Amino acid sequence: MRKVRKLLHTRYRVNDLEKTVMFYKNVLGLGEVRRHKSPRGSELVFLKALGSEEMIELCHFPAGGPVRVQPDLTHLAFEVDSLEDFGRHLAGLGIKYSDGPHLNPNGGGLAFIDAPEGYEIELIEMSKSAAA
Repeated sequence: MRKVRKLLHTRYRVNDLEKTVMFYKNVLGLGEVRRHKSPRGSELVFLKALGSEEMIELCHFPAGGPVRVQPDLTHLAFEVDSLEDFGRHLAGLGIKYSDGPHLNPNGGGLAFIDAPEGYEIELIEMSKSAAA
């Protein structure tokens, strides 16, 4: 039986491609891997975190109508070294956590920020005991 080998990318369709790309690059520090136009006319930008193989595909496809993201529909989760340090980074950009941080007694925790278009980003600090 054949099975899939690995996750390559996740696609999010957006209304404002450049605003969203800048958020992922400037706020989260993702790198742009490539961009191109699909055969059906979608503008595509692929991004990835330094320590990941998987990419995020941001898609702008006006013919599909406006994007309306329902609350709590989906989110991307990224690991951070420190929620406290990342919170200071956000504050420097004029951004606050939308939820959290929620810290665990044994270390680590999670928090959320809102990305453009209504998508959520979860940030996870692993507990030191889990990392060992």
